[in-house]
Amino acid sequence: MAIPAKQEPHPEWSERLLSGLLGLLGTDRFRTDLPTREGYAWDNTGLRWLPQGVALPETATEVAAILSLCHQARFPVVPRGAGSGNVGGALAVQGGLVLSTQRLNRVIEINPADRLAVVEPGVVNRELQELLAPHALFWPPDPSSARVCTVGGNLAMCAAGPGAVRYGVTRDWVLGLTAVLADGTIIRCGGRTSKGVVGYDLTRLLVGSEGTLAVVTQATLKLAPRPEARRQLRLVFAEVATATRAVVELMSRGDALSAIEFLDAACLGLLRDGGGMAIPVDGRAMLLLEVAGDAAEVGELATRTAARVAALGPLETVVATNAEESRQVWEAREALSPTLKRLAPKRINEDVVVPVSRLPELIAGLERISRESGIPIVNFGHAGNGNIHVNLLVDATDNATMRRVEPVLKQIFGLVMTLEGSLSGEHGVGVQKRPFVAMEMDPAALALQKRIKALFDPRAILNPGKLLP
Repeated sequence: MAIPAKQEPHPEWSERLLSGLLGLLGTDRFRTDLPTREGYAWDNTGLRWLPQGVALPETATEVAAILSLCHQARFPVVPRGAGSGNVGGALAVQGGLVLSTQRLNRVIEINPADRLAVVEPGVVNRELQELLAPHALFWPPDPSSARVCTVGGNLAMCAAGPGAVRYGVTRDWVLGLTAVLADGTIIRCGGRTSKGVVGYDLTRLLVGSEGTLAVVTQATLKLAPRPEARRQLRLVFAEVATATRAVVELMSRGDALSAIEFLDAACLGLLRDGGGMAIPVDGRAMLLLEVAGDAAEVGELATRTAARVAALGPLETVVATNAEESRQVWEAREALSPTLKRLAPKRINEDVVVPVSRLPELIAGLERISRESGIPIVNFGHAGNGNIHVNLLVDATDNATMRRVEPVLKQIFGLVMTLEGSLSGEHGVGVQKRPFVAMEMDPAALALQKRIKALFDPRAILNPGKLLP
């Protein structure tokens, strides 16, 4: 939900901490001036919390020294990548020091023989993909913010994207990590092999921990062969329920697709109004599909995919035959987020997920909640995983509307729990979903997670106010 950007009282700088940070980083890389702090006070939510300082380390040794100093001073530290997150996960909600990983941006190794890359957390996702392309490899996590988001942010939130329907999420593509604990201790977990079952799996524990357990300084990433060719399909349906049934049909049997994206009637209306996109006037739902594989096979695979749902009677079926037509087919998905930002800049963006077989019930329930509450809700997203972005189009300056938001969110999350889903498929918890976590976790599991947090971070300095209620 939209959390008021109320700044909590700041902890006090100690003379020892200030002098230690200045001695370590100098005035160029430890900054307390207001313009710099303001630049690190925001993320993609539009919420604002002002940190007291910003640290810009360039090595793992510096990260360890920073954390050791802050641990001794009991001073909050907020790890931060590019600030492109959607849940306030990198905001200084309790003040303290933002530790930016943007200068830890080296690609240390690309090893095609072992299908791995060793990188630092500040490497931008898309830049990594460009370096891997000449080797016919790629790193599968593909968030929509890939042009700006960093590997460290992807690791922190266990990011995903359209490709998750075939490849899974970030956690599935990490072999090993080097990380720094809250007291400055450097640990290494995992390794360079795709198999390894010695000890507890700390690598998978740290991925998705949102910077609350440790700060990653190096990651060994598992790579996948890059498909030779991709083809996109667009299907428009007269009923939302028919489109969601098509998703279930596509996922239940047949060829594995690279992406299955869903857009509801409200999305199509926005696209018609906002960009003049040619969409059948009776269309109330759209599926955007992607197939990938050998160049000689993708055309046949795309045709076969369209035939599998033809019996459901789509109003329009477009099967791209080349790369340019594929780009045009995918235009609706690419245009949607910018259109939403232009028409509803203060929207609340949730990313719930349910089992694919329950997707028709989810969409029907969301439409009912929208009608009953009077709050417009626009739904789209990664239908092949049951991961839907639920956008409440509200004006944050309208107090009467905003008072209705929290009850509506509780209805939405209650619906998701009834359908055996999860509150977040890829955005994470951060500060925005934190009040609702107990709806998903039973008390015993939540208590265990809090004990894990206390073991890794006994003084609770790492990204306080996030993830666990």
